[in-house]
Amino acid sequence: MKAFIAILVACAVGAVVYEVTLKRMPVTDQGTAPTQAISLTGVRADLLQIAQAERAAIAQNGHCATLEEMISSNALSMSRPERDGYTYSVACSDGNFSVTARHAPAPAGSPIRYPTLAMDQSMEVREIN
Repeated sequence: MKAFIAILVACAVGAVVYEVTLKRMPVTDQGTAPTQAISLTGVRADLLQIAQAERAAIAQNGHCATLEEMISSNALSMSRPERDGYTYSVACSDGNFSVTARHAPAPAGSPIRYPTLAMDQSMEVREIN
């Protein structure tokens, strides 16, 4: 009987630890799931890489390059303009550029959301609506 009670106590302690450490993990963006943190970190790194390549293209060529041009010329180490459901796009105007990462909306009633992230020549990632 003592062994059974010890097992129940151990299970209860394990459940509390699980609840505190895994279920209540901090998130990187409000309203996103903890499991999205790795994906969003990768998306932010991709945005930075694309923005740096775009800056270099403007400095070298005097005009913006498309995402496909940067990928095909190996200015980017990525092989496709997407990551984990996020697709990237580049918009240029008068030497200014904006790189955007968009994800399809979450299913109706889902508690998670997919933020749209953007970076421009200021090299700061921001969330847009």
